[in-house]
Order: sequence, then C-alpha cells, then structure tokens
Amino acid sequence: MSERRPPLEPLLKTPPFRVFIESIGDIGVLTIDMVKSIARRPFEVNSTIYQIEQLGLRSVAIVAVTSMFIGMVMCVQFAYGLKRFGGIEYIPRVIVLSFLRELGPTLTSVIVGARIGSGMAAEVGAMNVTEQVDAIRALGADPAKKLVLPRVAAAIIALPLLSVIADVVGILGAAFVCAIEFNMSPMFFFRNALEVTRLWDLFAGLLKTPVFGFLIAIIGCHFGLNTRDGTQGVGQSTTRTVVHVCISILVADFFLTRVLLAIGDMG
Repeated sequence: MSERRPPLEPLLKTPPFRVFIESIGDIGVLTIDMVKSIARRPFEVNSTIYQIEQLGLRSVAIVAVTSMFIGMVMCVQFAYGLKRFGGIEYIPRVIVLSFLRELGPTLTSVIVGARIGSGMAAEVGAMNVTEQVDAIRALGADPAKKLVLPRVAAAIIALPLLSVIADVVGILGAAFVCAIEFNMSPMFFFRNALEVTRLWDLFAGLLKTPVFGFLIAIIGCHFGLNTRDGTQGVGQSTTRTVVHVCISILVADFFLTRVLLAIGDMG
C-alpha cells in the first residue's frame, strides 16, 4: 500500500505559486511513468478503445451543435461589420480560415476538455478515495499504465477527429446562414473560401489537437490520482481540473500558433 498524502486543506493554505510548481512536477513525473509503461505488456487495447468511445463518440453531439451555432453567429456578426465597407463577399474567407486555424481545434478542445477532463478527474478520483488505486498497486499493476495511458491515448486520437467534425459542421452552418440571410449561394461560398485557403491551414489546426488531448487527459488523471477527503475532494479535483485544462489549452494554443505560423511562412 502506498503512503497516503496529507489532506487537501493544508494544500489550499500554501502559496498558489508553490502549488502550481508542485503540480507541474507531479504531472511531469506522471508523464514519464506513463511513457515508460507503453512498451510493457499487456497492451491496454480494449481499455483504450473503450475510452475512445467514452471520450470521442459521446462528445460528437455537443461538438456538432456548438460548432454549428458558432458558425451561424460568426456569419451574422461578420456580415454586420463587413456590410458597412461593402465587403460582404469576404465572409466565407474569414469564417473558413477562422474555423480551420483556430475555432475548430481550440474551441472543440476547450468544450470537450471541460467535459472529459472533469469526467476523468471524477472517475479516477472516486477510485482513489475508495482505495481502488491502492488495490491496483497492491496487485503489482501500475496505475500509470492501467488508468492514465488508455485515457491519454484515447484523448490524443479522439481530439483530431472531433476537430474535423467541428470544422465541417461550423462551416456548413455559416454557409446555410449566408444562403438564407444574404442570398449567397453555397457554390459561391465555398469557391470564394477555397481561393485563399491552403491545405496547411487545415493541418495547422489539426496539429494542435494531439497536444490539447494530451493536456486534457494528463491533467484530469493527475488531479484524479491526487484526490483526497472523500466526495468533497472529488468535487474539488473536478473543479480544479476544468480550470487548469482551459488555461493550459489557451496557453499552449498561443505558443503552438506562433510555431505553426512560422513553419507555414517558411513553406
């Protein structure tokens, strides 16, 4: 049996910067343990497939609905602003580039991350407070392999696919509003958008999503494995997971965007 950590209350009284640094260190150690366990048998294939279903398939509806209405709202907002300058024909270009490069991957990751990150923290946290994680260690298994690795792998696989769905549905929603509100045919919408869209614009957005998926899963598992104080601790871990996931995605998005834009300019 592993040694129990102190209750959560003393941690809340420590300086926030120290808690932040300790969390980064713990996440780094958890990541190293997970990477070391990849090559060890047995391979958690069935568990990974189950997590892909839980994280990916069950998030399709919320991603599709959210992206569709965001695309529709963006169309109305851009039309309101561009109409003043006679630039209504630029709506498709702005919306498609915005979705492919930024809104599709980042917005999807924030929305899905809040959902699946909190779910991971609650599930793993409940296992931790009921001593199921200690039982896994007592049986000679590694929680980093049994619990963390399948969730990280599933998030890395599912996020790019969900991002593609968000791109497609959001752009179709914008094209629908343009056709209904501004008499812009879908043919003109897509032809106009494709004039300025490159394949790299799609790749630049999709390349972010595996990083976002990794952050979502590793943060959720980290707070779940460090849950203490029963059901109250599970609730606190869930809240902290959502906050840390959203902030980490936005921070990572800034640096990834800078790197990918520089690579795109080189090409």
